[in-house]
Amino acid sequence: MKLLFDENLSPKLPNRLNDLFPDSLHVRDVGMKTTIDPIVWDYAKNNNLMIVSKDADMHDLSLVFGNPPKVIWLRLGNCSTLQVEKFAASRF
Repeated sequence: MKLLFDENLSPKLPNRLNDLFPDSLHVRDVGMKTTIDPIVWDYAKNNNLMIVSKDADMHDLSLVFGNPPKVIWLRLGNCSTLQVEKFAASRF
């Protein structure tokens, strides 16, 4: 499973989780730092990536468009990159 981490998550996560999710990316890695959600959605769909976001808007897009791509909506509140990393490693 290849993941695409949304802008609201640390760009360090793809490297930190590379052993579990190789070839995963952050939106910054593909030049989409401030890109609107529907374009990020299309990129993930066209590249067989699953979107990981803390943004409810991505979840809402999944209700409108269906899948692919699938969306992992992290509802963790304010937390560190390490906490997100540990959560992803244990739950995805």
